[in-house]
Amino acid sequence: MNHTLRSPASQPLVQKACLSAWLRCFIAPRLHTLSSRSSLLHALSRPRYCSHHLPTLPPLFSPLFLSTLLALPTLSTLFPLLPSFLPFLVHRPPSVLSFQEMSANSTTIAKERLQHIVNTIGAPSTDLANGLRKLSPFVSACLAFRLPFVLTQGPRFHLTLDRVKPSTSAANRSELNPVHFLARSATIYPSKIAVIHGERRYSYRELNRRAVAFAYALKDQLNIRPGDRVAIIAPNIPAMLEAHFAIPAARAIICAINTRLAPQEVDYILKHSGAKVILCDREFEGLVKDSALPKVIIDDTGLASDPYEQFVGTGFSKADSLGWSGLDQTDSEDDGVSLCYTSGTTGKPKGVLYTYRGLYLAAMGNAIEAQLSLDSVHLFIVPLFHANSWVFPYAVTAIAATHVMIRKVDYDLIWKILLTEKVTHMNGAPTIMIQVVHHPDAVKLPKPITCTVAGSAPTATLIARMKELNMDICHVYGLTETYGPITKSYRQQDWGTLSSEALAQKFARQGHVYLVSDDVRVVDSEMKDVAWNGQDVGEIVFRGNLVMKGYYNDAEATAKAFHGGWFHSGDLAVRHPDGYIAIQDRSKDIIISGGENISTLEVESCISQHPSVLEVAVVAAPSAQWGETPKGFVILKPGLSQDKIVDGPTLIAFCKERMARFKCPSSIVIVKELPKTSTGKLQKYVLREQEWKGHVKRIN
Repeated sequence: MNHTLRSPASQPLVQKACLSAWLRCFIAPRLHTLSSRSSLLHALSRPRYCSHHLPTLPPLFSPLFLSTLLALPTLSTLFPLLPSFLPFLVHRPPSVLSFQEMSANSTTIAKERLQHIVNTIGAPSTDLANGLRKLSPFVSACLAFRLPFVLTQGPRFHLTLDRVKPSTSAANRSELNPVHFLARSATIYPSKIAVIHGERRYSYRELNRRAVAFAYALKDQLNIRPGDRVAIIAPNIPAMLEAHFAIPAARAIICAINTRLAPQEVDYILKHSGAKVILCDREFEGLVKDSALPKVIIDDTGLASDPYEQFVGTGFSKADSLGWSGLDQTDSEDDGVSLCYTSGTTGKPKGVLYTYRGLYLAAMGNAIEAQLSLDSVHLFIVPLFHANSWVFPYAVTAIAATHVMIRKVDYDLIWKILLTEKVTHMNGAPTIMIQVVHHPDAVKLPKPITCTVAGSAPTATLIARMKELNMDICHVYGLTETYGPITKSYRQQDWGTLSSEALAQKFARQGHVYLVSDDVRVVDSEMKDVAWNGQDVGEIVFRGNLVMKGYYNDAEATAKAFHGGWFHSGDLAVRHPDGYIAIQDRSKDIIISGGENISTLEVESCISQHPSVLEVAVVAAPSAQWGETPKGFVILKPGLSQDKIVDGPTLIAFCKERMARFKCPSSIVIVKELPKTSTGKLQKYVLREQEWKGHVKRIN
C-alpha cells in the first residue's frame, strides 16, 4: 500500500511528543519491513500530496525529512532512525533550508546517529547500503529542486519521480472533472434542448437542475458519501443520463450494470463493487428483487407519481438555493468515478475503474474525433452501461449538443428518429449498423450523419451501403479498459478515389492513437516494437490518459494487465509502413491448424465479400487431422431471390478462389442469428464452446 507523508509548510509546529507518537503508531509498522520485503515510501514535498487513506497528519517538514534519506546508505532500517532525527524536524521550516544545508544535515545525522543505530540493531545491511548509495545523486537532485519521488525496495532499488500535484487552490490549475461540462453548458445555453426521449424534452437548464437535485437527494436521502458506489440498472433513458452527472457530483462512483445479465451475475457485481444503493428501472426490478440494498425504482414516465421523480424532487430546494456550491468538488482528478464491469467471457467480470481525469479527456477526445458541434444531435444506440456508452454523455454535454435516448435497439424507431429529429451522430457495432442500413425503411438521408463503429472492422459491403444512405463512417478501436475508443482509422485525402473494396481495406485498420492519449505500440514477447512492415505480428499495448486506473479490488489482474509498464490489450496486430495498426485477431481467436496460424478476421473478411452474406463469424472447430480448423457461421441477407440463396459448400468454394486452401473453412453453416452482447458485439466464445463441448483437449 502506498503511504504519503504530508508536509504543510505554513502550519504551526506541534509538540515533539505528538509527532513521535504518530510516527511510532502509524508509520513504524509500515516501514520496519523495508529490509525484509518490498515496501514503498513516498517522501513528497508538496503540501497537497496526501493519501486519502491517511488520518490528519502532524506537520512534517519534508526537505529536512528528505535530507535524512541521504544518510540511508548507512542505515539498515527506517524506524530506529525516525526518533533520532525528530529534533531536526521541529526546529526549522523548509523555506530556509538550502540544498547544501540539507546535504550537511544528512551528513550530521549520519555521523551523530550511526553509532547509536549500530549499537541498537547491528551493522547495516550491505545490500541496503549499496543500493541506496547508488541512488543518492538522484535523491540530491530531487532535494535541490524540491521534486517528490518514490523509493521502492524489492529485488532491486528503484527511485523515480512522482507526478507533481500542486495545490488545487493554485491559480494555474484545477482538477479535471467531466461534471463541470454540464454546469458550463447550462450557463451558456440554458434554453437549448439537451435531452429528447419520446415526447419529453429537457433544456440544459432543466437537465442541470435535475442532476444537481439528484446529487443532493443521494447525499441527504441515501447518505451517499465520497467514494461510495451507486449501482444503476436502466436502459438509455433520461434518468440514466442524469445519473452520469449526479453520482459523480455527489463524489460517489457510478456503477452502471448490464441489463441483460442474470440475477446471480448482477448479485456478484453488487457484492464485488460494494454498492451502497441501487437505482433500478421498473422493467429490470426482477434482477435485484433478492438484494437487501436500498432501492430507488424508476418508472421512466417523468410524472410526479414516478418514484424516481419523487426522489429527485427532494433535492430541488437545495438545487435552487445552493446549486453546485453546496456540492463537494473532487480533491483529485485521479480519484475513481466510474466502475464498468467487463463481460466476463473468460471468468468472473472485472470492474474497470475510470477516473475524473480519464473521463474528462476521453470526452474531449471523442468530441474532437467525432467532430461534434453545437448543432449535433446524438442518437444513443450503445447502452450507457457499456463503457459509459464510450463516454459520449460527457462529450455531447461538453459541446452542448443534444442527447436522444431510446430504451432499446428498435430499428423501426431508429429510422423514425433519424428522419424526424435531425440526428447527426450515432455509434454502434458493425452488426448493429448492418441491421440499420438493411432495414425496409432505410432511405438516403437528407444530410450526412457520422456513424462511429467499433467492436469489429466494417466490411466493404457495409461501407458501400452506408455511403448510399449518406452515412459517413468513422472506425474506432478500443476496450472497456481504455474508456472505449483510443485509436481511429484516420481518413487520408487520397482515399476518396478508392474503390469500395480498397476503401474497406483502409478503414478496416485500427489506425493511430487518439489526440488526447499518449502512445500505442505493437510489441513482441520481449516488449520490443515490431517492424512497420505489415507482416510482423505483435500485441497492442497502451499507456497514457485513456487507460483505466486498474481493476477494482483485483490487484493480481491489474498487475498482469500492466506488465512492463504498459496496458496489454490481448489483441494481435501488425503495423503498416504508414504506421497504421491492423488487428489480426484476438490472441484467443487465432486458429492453429496443422501448425499454421490462421486469423479468423481474415477468413471472415473473405466470406463477407460474397454478395449474399449479411453477417459472419468464424471460430476454431476440432479436427482429428489438423487439431483445429476454421468453421464459419453465416447469416444471409433478407429477401434474397432463390438464385441468390447460397449454402455452405458454395461459400467454401468462394473462399478457395480468394485465399490459401489451409485458411479456408472446413465447414460453413447458415444460421438465423449469431450470439451477441447487448451492444451487438459477436460472442465468439459461445460458438467456440459449442464446437468444443465434449472434447477433452483444446488446441486453442
